[in-house]
Amino acid sequence: MSATAPLKMEQPSPAGPATPPPSREAIAAREVPAALHGRLLNVSRMATIGEMAAGVAHELNQPLTAIANYAHACERLLSHPQAEVAELREALGQITAQTLRAAGILRRLRALARNHLTEHAPASLNALVSELHELVQTDALVHGVQLRLDLAAGLPEVHVDPGQVQQALLNLVRNSLDALGTGPVGGGQIRIRTRLTATGEVELSVSDNGPGVPAEAMTRIFDPFFSTKENGTGLGLAITHSIVRAHGGSMGYRPNVPNGACFYMLLPSQSR
Repeated sequence: MSATAPLKMEQPSPAGPATPPPSREAIAAREVPAALHGRLLNVSRMATIGEMAAGVAHELNQPLTAIANYAHACERLLSHPQAEVAELREALGQITAQTLRAAGILRRLRALARNHLTEHAPASLNALVSELHELVQTDALVHGVQLRLDLAAGLPEVHVDPGQVQQALLNLVRNSLDALGTGPVGGGQIRIRTRLTATGEVELSVSDNGPGVPAEAMTRIFDPFFSTKENGTGLGLAITHSIVRAHGGSMGYRPNVPNGACFYMLLPSQSR
């Protein structure tokens, strides 16, 4: 019978006693907020796209109508014995261009709706805004609202998840459209602005000339499920606030001058 090997006593670590591994319950407790945030983000994204349905349908209708018109023109040209090749070529070129435009609209919608993993990378905030301009512009026109961009030149890049930042912007634009919808039709204005702050952060703001935020709601506007709208979900601003904080930034509100609301996000720049 072999001799039993002597037991080895564990020596305490110089840094102190070893920390036991976290329990499954503790791990699950940490994962729940992240998982819930992901689900709420997806809900918010799809709800926003649903709210934009009228604008998207209008935007898609334009290139599709143009394609049909140019196709009919080709048929008429081909019905003549001496069809002008140059006119046919121009009509076919327009069909191609309008087809690419419609495909681009669908591609942007698909990118917004896609549930993808968070991937932060250097990006131009102005470029992210410009990519959405056509979609939000059409949505604004459907609601009788004038939308304009005021993008500062020469901004440093920001380290962000492009899809999430664009979702945050869509939420703010939809928030302004909802606020303007409570007033008379026509005369509504929304401005999307970027600028570099004195502290080196990049600011993206969405302002409108609506009724603004009531004083009694100021302390709760970013709380989940709080809404000043009768049928509001209370998710849009809360999700936007969460997105901005996850990017190391901050979000705030200030009254628009002379009237209305201005919501803004501050993101750390790559140059800081």
